[in-house]
Amino acid sequence: MRPDTPADHITEAERLLRTAGQYPEDHEPLFLQAAAHLELAGERARASTLYDELLASTDIAIENPHRVKALKASNLWEYGHEAEARAIIDGIRAAGPLDAAPWEIAAETLEAHDELEAAHDFFSTALTVLLAPGEEVPYATESLLIGRHRVRRLMGVAHDAWDELADTLHTAAVPLDELHDPKRLWALGSSDPGELRAEINRLRAELGTYRSALSRPFPVAVLHWPEDELRELLAAYPELAQEYSSHEDHLARLEAALRDLHAAGTPNLGIVTGTVPSYEAFAASEAASPSDPDLLPQYATTLAARGRAVPWPPARSAACWCGSGRPYRSCHGVS
Repeated sequence: MRPDTPADHITEAERLLRTAGQYPEDHEPLFLQAAAHLELAGERARASTLYDELLASTDIAIENPHRVKALKASNLWEYGHEAEARAIIDGIRAAGPLDAAPWEIAAETLEAHDELEAAHDFFSTALTVLLAPGEEVPYATESLLIGRHRVRRLMGVAHDAWDELADTLHTAAVPLDELHDPKRLWALGSSDPGELRAEINRLRAELGTYRSALSRPFPVAVLHWPEDELRELLAAYPELAQEYSSHEDHLARLEAALRDLHAAGTPNLGIVTGTVPSYEAFAASEAASPSDPDLLPQYATTLAARGRAVPWPPARSAACWCGSGRPYRSCHGVS
């Protein structure tokens, strides 16, 4: 049953925190889920404490500290700490993260507090950082285009090239211009059955878009082993050598498989990164041998379900998914 009351949300948050103690590799997503439940329960100060604990952690590396900071800023603003929230948002902009999530969270925080010009500037800056001219729009970046379109509609400004691109990417039956029409709220107070039916249809289309996004977290996620983890895996389970001839070949095969899936029209692809201890724990939970190659895709699916998948393809200017530290375009992307 989904939590419905503040007490239910607090109970769920405490359960997630206990789970985080059992699965340190999932510490970050579990803490973020717990913080979200605390916010819904009205325990915003406790949620901020969780964000602070994540950011101050020295035992476990945080994969996306800018996203944590953006969530903290959004929460702080909601319970009266506007100045601190603004300072964090300014810091995110100065840092220029190569991930869409912190940009989107910060921009929507500004939008929610009627800072439309600042929100528009934030969305626009994010797209300038993340999207190269002529580049195919990564799935995670689409929401920035949609958000910018929404804010510009509220501001009453004319369409530009990015708005047209957002219109192209939007696949729902109701066009973005209708979904983002500022006059839509007026229809809710209308006594005209036709207007009310039209608004219900718009809301259903919008809800369908959100449900679609939520229901396709990562239908296909491929398993990536860092070089040292692959070496340890094959030393412990040489039977898996038939799956991995070398680390270079492993990386090349992953990129080729993802490109083939993308060309075939498979949406929202992702990459999960494995570790030997995590894989062994998964094998034990399945009462299976880690040397069984059939276990590998199940392990990848489980990691994706836990929110461990990274969207593919990354932006060409972003760091490559393989962990080399080089830009994707000069590592595994097409230059």
